[in-house]
Amino acid sequence: MLTFRNYQKVTSLEEAYELNQKKANKIIGGMLWMKMENRNIGTAIDLSGLGLDQIEETDEEFIIGCMATLRDVEFHPGLNQYTNGAIKESVRHIVGVQFRNVATIGGSIFGRFGFSDVLTMFMALDAYVELYKGGVVPIQTFARMERDNDILIRVIVKKTPMHVVYMSERYTKTDFPTIACAIAKTGDTVKAVIGARPYRAICVADETGILKQGITEDTARAFGHYVSEHVRTGSNMRGSREYRSHLIKVIVRRAVLQLGGEQNAD
Repeated sequence: MLTFRNYQKVTSLEEAYELNQKKANKIIGGMLWMKMENRNIGTAIDLSGLGLDQIEETDEEFIIGCMATLRDVEFHPGLNQYTNGAIKESVRHIVGVQFRNVATIGGSIFGRFGFSDVLTMFMALDAYVELYKGGVVPIQTFARMERDNDILIRVIVKKTPMHVVYMSERYTKTDFPTIACAIAKTGDTVKAVIGARPYRAICVADETGILKQGITEDTARAFGHYVSEHVRTGSNMRGSREYRSHLIKVIVRRAVLQLGGEQNAD
C-alpha cells in the first residue's frame, strides 16, 4: 500500500525542487507505477499546476512538458507526422487507454525503466531532456545517469530529417515488451535502440557500414546479427537471455526492411 503524510500542489519549480531534496518526499507525476509500491511518502509533490502538460511545436523542434500524458503523445498530429506514426506505435500497447490518459512523459522517462517503450523511442529520436538544475542533456547521456533529486521539466525533439521505425515483441498487447526496438536513419547513419533487454535501452550504431550499400534482405539480416552481438541481454519472467538475443536479430531485420520501404519525416 502507498501512503503519504502530506500533499503539496506546488506553485513553482523552485518550491518543487526544495521539497524534493528530502529523501522521504516524491514527485508523483501520474503516480501509476508508484501506487503499486509498498512505501510511505512524506510529501507527495504535485506539478500539475505549473502548466507543464502541453506539447509545443515550432519550426525547429517539439517541446513536450513533463506532465503531458502518453495519450497526448500518441495522438499528437505533428509528432506522428514527423515519425510517420512510429511514436504512436511505441506507446499504443502500454497497458490501456485509461492508463495512457494518466501516465506522464516525465515519469516514463525520468524512471529510466528497463521495460520502457517510451525511453527506447525517444533515444532513437536523439531527444534531449531539460532538467531544472542540470540543464539540457542528451537523452542518451541521461539514460546512463543515476537517479537523483533533480526535476525533469521537458523533453525536446529536434526536427532533424530522419526515418524511424518502432517495433516490439510482447506476449499480449497490453503486457510489458519482451524486447523493444527503434531503428532510425539520419543521413547515411543508421542506429538501433534496443530496450526491454531487460535492462535500460541501449543504442548500437552501424559503425561498420553494413547498410551503406542499401537495405536488402541480406544486409538487414546482417545488421540484425551485428546488433545482437553488441547488446547484452538478460533473463526474467518474460524471456531468457538466449531468447532475447534471438529476438533482436529478428526484430531488427524486420524493422530495417520496413525502414527501407518508408518515406518518413524529411
